[in-house]
Amino acid sequence: MQVTVERHGGVVRRVRLTGDGGDVEPVCRFLAHVIDAGGSPNTAVAYGYDLKYLFDFLAARGGDWREFSPALSVEFLGWLRRRSSRRPAQRLGLAVATGQGRLLAPATVARALAAVSSFYGWAVLAGVVDGEHPMLRRRDIALSMVGERHRPFTGGASRQQPARRAVTVRLPQRLPRPLSEPDIVAVLDSLTRLRDLALFLLMLDGGLRPGEALGLHLDDVAYGRRRVVIRHREDHPRGVRQKSRQERVVDLAEPRTLDVVSRYVLHERPLDADSPLLFLVGGTGPRRGEPLSYAAVARGFARRLDRLGLRGPDKTLHALRHAHATAMWEGGMRELALQRRLGHASVESTRIYTRISDDAVRAEYLAALQARR
Repeated sequence: MQVTVERHGGVVRRVRLTGDGGDVEPVCRFLAHVIDAGGSPNTAVAYGYDLKYLFDFLAARGGDWREFSPALSVEFLGWLRRRSSRRPAQRLGLAVATGQGRLLAPATVARALAAVSSFYGWAVLAGVVDGEHPMLRRRDIALSMVGERHRPFTGGASRQQPARRAVTVRLPQRLPRPLSEPDIVAVLDSLTRLRDLALFLLMLDGGLRPGEALGLHLDDVAYGRRRVVIRHREDHPRGVRQKSRQERVVDLAEPRTLDVVSRYVLHERPLDADSPLLFLVGGTGPRRGEPLSYAAVARGFARRLDRLGLRGPDKTLHALRHAHATAMWEGGMRELALQRRLGHASVESTRIYTRISDDAVRAEYLAALQARR
């Protein structure tokens, strides 16, 4: 089995799963549906690799994908948990190493189960398979008691009940890994291009996701009001997309950020470019004036960390956003305000930052320690 990604101008246009007999038609149709329905191309690519696990499992058992059942889903979970991973670890200490190599991380297993569930949900809806969904879902009473969970307009009168898949894997609640202050200073001091400095400061001082910063247009920056507007767009020539579909305004009261952005636009951004995008390729090469891609920025950031001797699995572009969120929480920003600033759909996504440094817990710990003396 092999996943083939077809790109045009850096943008994913089609994702296919192929075997010895050619394309795996139901998977190819499903992946095309994901893209047609407005899903992220990166999601379609991830689904392709996750469904490869399913068809590898079925090939090993000699079964047909249409005969997948709740009993097989339990067996599939066990097969995934014993599956070796060929990819390098993305984070330290989150995978189990055995004599056969490193096993798939729990998050990878959970993602594969979610992809299989979505695939069979589409197959039932499209009439490709008969009967009920093979990935059983059960009512989750505990989830219905979560206070921040979205509830129907009709409240308790609604028949809609929260549910979870019966076959799942428990995931550790990990803490975010922001860049340390010395690392941040070292990276910023090493930057020689205004473009790179402006890009990194937008993530560090504004908490923007890398895709949000790369997707900014010139008219999204309001220098007088010291803010940028994050708009949802899907037409970036290099395939850059914003994760959230909810547009928002991000204030940038830190003087250095928009000052660097302004100097970049005036002195370094190609003057002859006709693109409305803020961040473009500079220099005198053949790609001058083209939109900057996420892959190029990520590679440049990794090479810079290598030169500084700071490279590590957790030191990524997204760690700049983690650093901003952590600093804002420790500075006293309220949870709801931080959620809106970061563009999180759920407050649970924001709460990972509140676990880093809880002043109330620390204060009570110190008081209890003092009382013992």
